Amino acid sequence: MKIAIPKETANGETRIACSPETVKKLAALGLDVVVEAGAGAGSSLSDDAFKDAGAAIAPDCGAALGDADIVFKVQRPNDAEVSLMKKGAVLIAMLAPMSNKDAASTYAAHNLTAFAMELVPRISRAQSMDVLSSQSNLAGYKAVLDAAHEYRRAFPMMMTAAGSIAPARVFIMGVGVAGLQAIATARRLGAIVSATDVRAATKEQVESLGAKFVMVESDETEDAETAGGYAKEMSDDYKRAQAELIAETISKQDIVITTALIPGRPAPVLVTEDMVKTMRAGSVINDLAVEAGGNCPISEADTVVVKHGVSLIGYTNVPARLAEDASQLYARNLLNFLTPLINSETGALEINWEDEIITGSALCHDGKVIHPLLTEKGA
Repeated sequence: MKIAIPKETANGETRIACSPETVKKLAALGLDVVVEAGAGAGSSLSDDAFKDAGAAIAPDCGAALGDADIVFKVQRPNDAEVSLMKKGAVLIAMLAPMSNKDAASTYAAHNLTAFAMELVPRISRAQSMDVLSSQSNLAGYKAVLDAAHEYRRAFPMMMTAAGSIAPARVFIMGVGVAGLQAIATARRLGAIVSATDVRAATKEQVESLGAKFVMVESDETEDAETAGGYAKEMSDDYKRAQAELIAETISKQDIVITTALIPGRPAPVLVTEDMVKTMRAGSVINDLAVEAGGNCPISEADTVVVKHGVSLIGYTNVPARLAEDASQLYARNLLNFLTPLINSETGALEINWEDEIITGSALCHDGKVIHPLLTEKGA
């Protein structure tokens, strides 16, 4: 059985869906691994490294995908790539189904069995498959470094013969995986850190990292988390109270990093333009949600702009800016997803359609779109 890893075609995508480490383990499962030439270049992984690990190197995408039974990708394939896949192949990638609902119909029309890795349920036995966590960890870390780069002052308190320098004040908005890593990274750099989230349960996590927790006290916060661990959208009354508290807090900050996302919906606006105007000149906002519309409406995608004296960072696909580590972690996520589907004795692919990991992540099978979020019944 052949598994193919083509070169990513999305603009700015430098990651690859395998590593030499996972190639060896895929081969040990009895799979013939084929990697497209140059696919690992953006992650500093050479063709020779994959060849030494046991992979064959295909000269182009068509040669890699043509007769592959399984395809690993980072981002969803374009129509040209889908047309190169054989009918009945299994596609495993981050397919962004909620923002690309028509794509699932394309996969179904080509009789692909497609799994969206970002929909893998957040249950204990699927933790090692959680691509959102592995990539968000890196994004939270990188967000602080990017902010530090744009900030024209030091992060830690410094005492010199010429006098003292006050530490930077960093405010993290949204305490998921990215937010927690941002808190930890900013603290390691010596900043005074505070954080906010609508989920009261995150308070202990924030304080355990040495940061101050800022939140509107309300009964709503006791039930502000979805079954998947994400923040729910709050009532208008709560949003107004939160905006008042945030406005007061932001005016005292040097750096604000926003990470708030609601799956399948535009990112909530947390930092208004009026709030930006209250910040000191030279301050920085890093909007990690810019790809989903942004937590700050005046941030701009894939650039850094200065407005009202504040630098607004709007990089998309932040994990790809740490491509080597992001690829290593993502490749392990895919390996951990696939391994239970391979019969250890026969090497055959055996998908258990009663498994909640499978039903939670499968978009289409047997020529039909099957995920509840994409069918009329679940829409």
